Amino acid sequence: MTLNATRLAVGTIVVGIVVLAMKWLAFRLTGSVALYSDALESVVNIVAALLALVAIHISSKPPDANHPYGHSKAEYLSAVAEGAMIVLAAGLIMNEAAGALISPRTIDAPAMGLVVNGAATVLNAVWATVLIRSAVGLRSPALAADGRHLMTDVVTSIGVLFGLIMAQASGWAWLDPAIAFAVALNVLWSGWTLMRSSIGGLMDVAPDMDVQRRVETIIAEAGNGALQAHDLRMRQTGQTTFVEFHLIVPGEMSVSASHAICDRIESALRAVLANASISIHVEPDTKIKIGDVVTVRTG
Repeated sequence: MTLNATRLAVGTIVVGIVVLAMKWLAFRLTGSVALYSDALESVVNIVAALLALVAIHISSKPPDANHPYGHSKAEYLSAVAEGAMIVLAAGLIMNEAAGALISPRTIDAPAMGLVVNGAATVLNAVWATVLIRSAVGLRSPALAADGRHLMTDVVTSIGVLFGLIMAQASGWAWLDPAIAFAVALNVLWSGWTLMRSSIGGLMDVAPDMDVQRRVETIIAEAGNGALQAHDLRMRQTGQTTFVEFHLIVPGEMSVSASHAICDRIESALRAVLANASISIHVEPDTKIKIGDVVTVRTG
């Protein structure tokens, strides 16, 4: 799994370099500020992909004395850094667009530039789709962030291409920097959204409700012999899902028998949550609770 994630991260760097070269060529052919902004965002893509590669390498390391819960949060740090760079890129684009609005420029060789930029956009779209689909299976925040960022870049590029066609058709030179401003705002929103979701991971956000309900069902079905589970807490950190709860068993049950129930529950949970870290605290029936509990099914 880690090897696949690493290969995808390396592939993103290679694709990013190719796309950057194509978009920079489109900018040099035309002198368009909008195409310049599109190329600048590709620079961010490459740096972000490098960060993702480093983060995936770090997060794949096993727990150690200094990091007993593993290193999976490194991917969230990468995604936050990527979001910050996206915001920086938006500022640079706005600065360039402001100058062009004051002194509009004539676009040269528009047809050739648009063709080159369009080809780069198609390549980005294909690779973004690969990353987004792979990130789901690998449960990698870094790859997911890269995929979403690239897809935002695709949408931006389509808008740039459409806007430049309109600018050429109308003869309005101010449309070029105006499009660049629109690109910057879109990039800024993308950066903020990415940072917000990644900060949630750093703050130990709970998994989706579907996952939580699935875990409760597994405990109820696999905990035959126990009475109930309560104080269930879960958090998602990168590829790892942490699950902890108290399991109530009959007071006369032996340690060996209660341990067997725990093993059965853990095995069932790991069959669904591939990288689960599970902690079960066994208690006697004098600790039974009423209210928000998971009732174990009997029979």
